[in-house]
Amino acid sequence: MLGLTAARAAFSHPPAIHTAKRYEWRMASAVPGSLPGAGTNAVYLAKIIETMSGGRIVIRFFGQDQLSPAFETLNLVAEGKAEIGYGSPYYWRKKHEAFSFCTNIPFGLNAHEFITWLQFGGGELLDELYAKYNLKPFPAGNTGSQMGGWYNREIASVRDYKGLKIRMPGLGGDILARAGAEIVNLPSNRILHALQSGKIDAAEWVAPCDDLRLELYKAASFYYWPGWHEPGALADCFVNKDAYASLPGDLQEIIRQASFAAYNHMWSEYSAKNGIALVELVVRHQMKMKRFPDRVLMDMARLSRDVMTEIANRNPLSKKIYDSYTAFGRKAIAWTQISEEAFSLARFLIFSYL
Repeated sequence: MLGLTAARAAFSHPPAIHTAKRYEWRMASAVPGSLPGAGTNAVYLAKIIETMSGGRIVIRFFGQDQLSPAFETLNLVAEGKAEIGYGSPYYWRKKHEAFSFCTNIPFGLNAHEFITWLQFGGGELLDELYAKYNLKPFPAGNTGSQMGGWYNREIASVRDYKGLKIRMPGLGGDILARAGAEIVNLPSNRILHALQSGKIDAAEWVAPCDDLRLELYKAASFYYWPGWHEPGALADCFVNKDAYASLPGDLQEIIRQASFAAYNHMWSEYSAKNGIALVELVVRHQMKMKRFPDRVLMDMARLSRDVMTEIANRNPLSKKIYDSYTAFGRKAIAWTQISEEAFSLARFLIFSYL
């Protein structure tokens, strides 16, 4: 009877419900939200943070140029004018050269190896770099392996790059410039016309599904592979450290886990769509695919090593990141060679994909 009385008392005086604090944030993206791949993935990230937090974090998305020019996004978030940003680390290479290494390195780690390095090898070094700008970074996307580009000249040796006008940003462009190419920076919506008009001789964008949308097959003679320059380009989100510190621990963890979900979402989307797009390019549009000759790849690897070493030696943090990346890569690539790579070669003996 006493227990029943206590129960009735409890129900007549229910415990007070404390309304959880609601955080209203702005996300500044360096790419348009409508851009398939990186852009739509940024929107996806904003939505799943809100969903996973049960609406305790509400994010208003702003695409490229809506709050700031693309390459000013990092500054915007660092200054607290937006709480969270989205882009790719090499966009900020003018602030610190080490950002280039954080996107990926030519002839380096693939998307799986790269996220493994970030989680179990080098993630704390990215924290150290971004902390210089009052930011907390999280890996939030990857293109996976890319293609080598669209060319209107055959590449038989590294000498064929002499005077070649090519659209290729980042470290890959630095290496081609060392080989004698003329690097032309163009936004995606101007690549097709530049190829058609002869303003450029070649261009690299991303991978088959993106290249198909841009209709680059209409203006190029050859589609080269492999994409040695970007074995898997990282997209990341970065949070203003003061805004991040204001969150309770569970919401901080939600941002971390949502970012990893976005990484896998973008990588999986590219993996799903690239095979379909590649078949369409080859079968329907009769695109001629060519593999870079081994001697070209070897020469590019040599130039890459020289350029990367020079960049790494310019400041201590760049060297620390590069050394961590390469040390991890030696072990990871050795395992990939006798696991994923060996399995792929064995599988190809049985199945033909094109």
